Amino acid sequence: MDVLDLARWQFGITTVYHFILVPLTIGLSPLVAYLQTKWLRSGDTKWLKLSEFFGKILLINFALGVATGIVQEFQFGMTWSEYSRYVGDIFGAPLAFEALLAFFLESVFLGVWIFGRGRVSPKAHTVSIWLVALGTNISALFILAANSFMQNPVGAVVNPQSGRAELDGIGGFLEVVFSTTTLYAFAHTISASLMVAGALVTGVSIWWMVRNVKNKNEQEAIELWKPAARFGLKVLAIAGILAVTTGHFMGQHIYEAQPTKMIAAMGIAENEQNAPLALLMTGTELKADNIVTLPIPGLESFMVTNHFSGPESQLTGAKEIQEQFTQRFGSEFGTDVNYLPNPFIAFYSFRIMMSLGFASILLAIIGLWMLRGDRIIRSGGAAKLFLWTIPFPYLASIFGWILTEMGRQPWVVYPNMQLADQLAPSEMVKQLTNFGVSQSVVPAEVLISLTIFTLLYAALGVVWYVLIKRYVREGINTTKNIAQQFDHTNSETKLSFGY
Repeated sequence: MDVLDLARWQFGITTVYHFILVPLTIGLSPLVAYLQTKWLRSGDTKWLKLSEFFGKILLINFALGVATGIVQEFQFGMTWSEYSRYVGDIFGAPLAFEALLAFFLESVFLGVWIFGRGRVSPKAHTVSIWLVALGTNISALFILAANSFMQNPVGAVVNPQSGRAELDGIGGFLEVVFSTTTLYAFAHTISASLMVAGALVTGVSIWWMVRNVKNKNEQEAIELWKPAARFGLKVLAIAGILAVTTGHFMGQHIYEAQPTKMIAAMGIAENEQNAPLALLMTGTELKADNIVTLPIPGLESFMVTNHFSGPESQLTGAKEIQEQFTQRFGSEFGTDVNYLPNPFIAFYSFRIMMSLGFASILLAIIGLWMLRGDRIIRSGGAAKLFLWTIPFPYLASIFGWILTEMGRQPWVVYPNMQLADQLAPSEMVKQLTNFGVSQSVVPAEVLISLTIFTLLYAALGVVWYVLIKRYVREGINTTKNIAQQFDHTNSETKLSFGY
């Protein structure tokens, strides 16, 4: 493989692995803060013990997330230096704010939360974890703003003298951070992350509930793990509904901003009104003969246009989209460029993401029904079901990210098609992926670093799994007293690791 293929594999592998850790940190931090707040307001120590228990998982995930995230930024200056040269003025701004503002906020107050129990007041300690959650979500906003610029560049202009894209002043920066694409991506990502965290809390709590029942300890099952399971199920259900809602409107926006991505994901081969929902793609090419649809007229059209039939329901097909892009950009890039992403990957990534998302919502509803009233879950089969389906929102998030990134191809910076009628092609901020890769590296260098990263990440993955499994199986020591108050009279109290 050449440098481009190896660089894409390297970035894809490191990104997907990093994104396994990111949603759990984003979603779990506010849940842990909420659990600790419930203790602070009610005085019921079960909520404090639950916040400490799931806080351990949060800390493990946060540490490995930081370690894997550092690699991401280095790649922009190494294998993707031409990309950085072209849009570094814009792309680097939100990443700088993420590091200097959001990451410092969450890391500083995470230290207070880890070491401060018994050293600061309970209110200050609880505020610290809320600031961690705030910093984590602000961090997500800035990173998604940088990525959303790649999906739909706004707030930037091309400098004809340097040939680089530059921010259009402070207004341009604000437009990048708060663009429509950014806000949709942020809302959808936060919802999906809460689903990930809710599924984890649910699966672990139900597993412990059943285990306590089998160990003749129904009191702990009822008083500790049932409230935790119900809390996780409610988060999973509500976040799932929000993810579906935000995803619907985001899909409509993507159809306007990135028509090639959405057409490939939906499987629209030709112009069509009253389009039924595509269920299967039997080949690797996007052709009408390769698409198997559900006998529900207009469902696919409604997803994008809010119309089931009529001229308003018409969807532009892949063939017409390719012709439009070739006509617009052919003079600059030639007429042999395929502007459609890999249709097989886009099509099935979209469907796997949706299927796992809906399955997670269904599981949440089933779980809440099983826990209604005074009931608890006693079945080992149910415990296994909810434990083994913890990865569903994880996988949905990963396939959504694959659709986001691979659906953008062959562009590393997708042209802003909403400004296509206002700007000449040469004035549009855009870059094909093969123009973004570094011109000074050789395949052997990328292959060596790719191999090292893959092996290193595999080892970190084992460490992550072993640590999570260890602390989950360790459970909660219900007889342990957790330091709650700061002893102002004891000046010798030392800082200690509380988790």
